Amino acid sequence: MDAAQPLGSVIQGSLSQGLEVRLHPDVLVEDMRVGKFLVVAGVRSHFFCMLTDVALGTASPRIQANPPAPNNTFLQEVLAGSGTYGTINLTPMLMLTPTESKGDAAVSLTGADRSAQSRIASYQANSNAPVELLPVKTIPGHFSQVYDATERDFRVVFGWEDDPHRRNFAIGQPIDMDVPVCLDLDRFVERSNGIFGKSGTGKSFLTRVLLAGTIRQQAAVNLIFDMHSEYGWEAVSEGKHFSTVKGLKQLFPGQVQIFTLDPEATRRRGVRDAQELYISYDQIDVEDLLLVRGELNLSEASLENAIILRNEFGKSWINRLLAMSNEDIQEFCETKMGSKASIMALQRKLTRLGDLKYIRNVCPHNYVGQILDLIDAGKHVVVEFGSQSNLLSYMLATNVIARRIHASYVRKAERFLQTKHAGDRPQQLMITIEEAHRFLDPATARQTIFGTIAREMRKYFVTLLVVDQRPSGIDNEVMSQIGTRITALLNDEKDIDAIFTGVSGAQSLRSVLAKLDSKQQALLLGHAVPMPVVVRTRPYDQRFYAEIGGVDWSDMSDLEVFEAATAAKADLGL
Repeated sequence: MDAAQPLGSVIQGSLSQGLEVRLHPDVLVEDMRVGKFLVVAGVRSHFFCMLTDVALGTASPRIQANPPAPNNTFLQEVLAGSGTYGTINLTPMLMLTPTESKGDAAVSLTGADRSAQSRIASYQANSNAPVELLPVKTIPGHFSQVYDATERDFRVVFGWEDDPHRRNFAIGQPIDMDVPVCLDLDRFVERSNGIFGKSGTGKSFLTRVLLAGTIRQQAAVNLIFDMHSEYGWEAVSEGKHFSTVKGLKQLFPGQVQIFTLDPEATRRRGVRDAQELYISYDQIDVEDLLLVRGELNLSEASLENAIILRNEFGKSWINRLLAMSNEDIQEFCETKMGSKASIMALQRKLTRLGDLKYIRNVCPHNYVGQILDLIDAGKHVVVEFGSQSNLLSYMLATNVIARRIHASYVRKAERFLQTKHAGDRPQQLMITIEEAHRFLDPATARQTIFGTIAREMRKYFVTLLVVDQRPSGIDNEVMSQIGTRITALLNDEKDIDAIFTGVSGAQSLRSVLAKLDSKQQALLLGHAVPMPVVVRTRPYDQRFYAEIGGVDWSDMSDLEVFEAATAAKADLGL
């Protein structure tokens, strides 16, 4: 803050409705943009505020009725600042209260000198003085001066990446400043989180930045269900000219392993060192079919008969069903009280599963166990779908794999709670899913494994990172468990309402969200940030690669690539 250049004075306001500030005559209204951060200098505290609205005012109705002529610049200049003026609305987010100390550099905002400029100058001169962040319980008085927020204010509020006491990660910058805004990754991974925005707003790029940050800072182990093959090796960059960006495997070759459900498509894309992944019929349970009942057009009666088959044949029930003849089905129904028509319909519809490239009658190798071993070793896993990215394929595979990981983590967490031994503590796991509303809609969220994870798996060291363009399709109970919400532009009113479920001060934030650019801007709010903030999201480019510390495969010779891949496999225990 420049103590010599206040922007305006507080003229009225309330704790619930925010503050109204009249701008000084020399301040250009057009420089005041929604989402900008300002600081109001109170007597005892500074109020860190977000600008939520801009308006024009006049001192007399006569000016509105008889405005100066367009060419009468002299009268316009005479009226500016007195007869006409600009106002802004601010929402106080935090109180920054410098704490008093006994040294010579003690900072006190409660002394006899109550001049706003003197208090600001004192605050600036003692930039290293400790500051306490408090929730807003009051507001500054009339005529308190308003100033631009400084880099120091942002460091106090959001921290910095090189803080030795916290795992911070710079997710972006304020829309009008070159200052990093950091997420507290320890708080981020301890709850489920969401990245939302309409199609084309850069959700995948933002997700890739966040995943790279959690890997770099070792905040959690990641399991990523990569529906469109965008996170593993490389992805196509949006723009007029074709280009690609690096995936997580290129940035962290020794820490990330790619599994593929479509090996042929993965090889065609030039992905190096990907492991095949198959799922057998005996790994599919009735609850997995419940999630994809719409894709398979399964009736309630078919699912009820599936339970009868499962109870009779155990894990091999699908293989036994597909091998049954009409006579076998008739005999089974007579002895087990099943419905022949429903079982025959179930048999006919389950034959569609045979069209999925990753489905096998029997799998001699335990691929899910291999993924769990890698996670236990602190490695990050990307599951690519290739051409198998239709909803049936995606929802079935993710549910089957996640259900087994859930069961494993519950056992490990219970053992840790019993022994209290640090070596028994499971790795903090974050599971990333796209098209999240398909798994977490109100009709199925209570029955699917992802609904269970979102509601109660935090205590078992597992959280979700949901990526979705339709947050209104997610169950309200699940949305209430989303700790941090990172939201790009949304237009649908229902989606916007869903984002602010359970958020105080939502009305002022709605106007901020509506004014976001369609690219590279997002509203952050929730558990991992001390207050809502609009940021220009960090670009995913060559500079980011250098800062994150990745490996440039494109500049390597074939021998160097082979040696790096061999070393990565050794690190992964493969």
